Amino acid sequence: MGENLLLRQRMAEQGLLQVDLVRLMNDHVAAHSGALGTFSERMVHNLLTGKTRSPQTKTRAALEAVFGCTSEELGFTPRPGAKRPDPPEARVLRRQFLSIAPAAAAAAGIPGLSSRPSGVSTSDVDRLRAGLRALAELDNERGGHQELERAALAGAEAATRLQERPASQRVRSALYAVTADYTATAAWSCVDARRFDQAQPYLDRALALAGLAGDSTGQFRLWNATALMAYQQRRYPLALAAAQAAQSCGVVRRDPFFAALAHVRVAVGHAALHDRQAALRSLGHANDALARVGDEAPRPSWTAFFGAPELHGLTGIIHEHLGEYAQAESACHRSLAGTPARFRRNIAMVMARMALAQLHQEEIEAACATAVQAHGLMGSDPLPGRLRSLLGDFHRGLIKVAPDSRETLEWRETIRNIEESRRP
Repeated sequence: MGENLLLRQRMAEQGLLQVDLVRLMNDHVAAHSGALGTFSERMVHNLLTGKTRSPQTKTRAALEAVFGCTSEELGFTPRPGAKRPDPPEARVLRRQFLSIAPAAAAAAGIPGLSSRPSGVSTSDVDRLRAGLRALAELDNERGGHQELERAALAGAEAATRLQERPASQRVRSALYAVTADYTATAAWSCVDARRFDQAQPYLDRALALAGLAGDSTGQFRLWNATALMAYQQRRYPLALAAAQAAQSCGVVRRDPFFAALAHVRVAVGHAALHDRQAALRSLGHANDALARVGDEAPRPSWTAFFGAPELHGLTGIIHEHLGEYAQAESACHRSLAGTPARFRRNIAMVMARMALAQLHQEEIEAACATAVQAHGLMGSDPLPGRLRSLLGDFHRGLIKVAPDSRETLEWRETIRNIEESRRP
């Protein structure tokens, strides 16, 4: 027997007490099975002291979800006869990190990589930021999913390990900022997948790191994600408050790009609370700010989604909340006309919104055709939680408006076939 120092070290790196780990593991069980988790502090104590060296499968899965690594990397022995091949996507993401961030990987103690000088330089931080670009592209294509979350946590861990090495104050602040960005990516993946209980601790941790870095852009990102999460939960007053917190970040005063995004998030919050005048006023501010955007310094990779097409898409949401469905549909058309194909998840979301707007106008045939397109756009990939929820809203609305129509029957059959084709 003997104390599990690897697990204790991982907990210390993430600032987790035993009670925090219990909560996160139980949140994982609830998010994936719908059942209440039964992990306890006594169980975590046994894991830390070495009394439990080969935990059960459910415990392993929860630990791996929390820390973003295998249970063996947490100091546990494999269960007899267990075979644990990495899923193909996990191997691809791991190769991406080993190729774009070798210094960070070496700092994380990955065997087989040559050691680097003891100090940390801006080039090390730049390699980590390259990893963020790769994850942003994956998110734009597939949306939030567990392997994206794990890869983001691996990047955060690599950045955390680099913090242990000597660095100038400027580089150290940059390390805190990039760690916050990786953690924010994990949080966003959970928000997009509608795994809100898992997203919240990531958001809290990332916000603290961004504060240590003095990074107002990172703080903006996190308030923006918080506003989106609250909106998904239909906690509209909180969504508005978070959007207004983003609006107060220093980067908004410096860059009209972020001002435009902040104003339109505030507009969505007002619209969801049925304050038409405030919503349209903020939407006007968003359009004015976006018109002032020029060739400023490069922005973080996560911001690539926002521009005129995304603003049109958010405008559609505002008009939908205000009951102006023809205007909502028109805004969605303008969004789809300008959104690049690489933003596949966003295109599917706008299509689903447009289908809802058409349904509200009782254009049943057009609405079903649009919703089928949105459902099928993700191909063989599972639907991100946000998209699945939105299409669920469409399905329930269709059953309410036209339960026995030919289009409804065809919609049900088509979606059944698409879902069956996605099953392994």
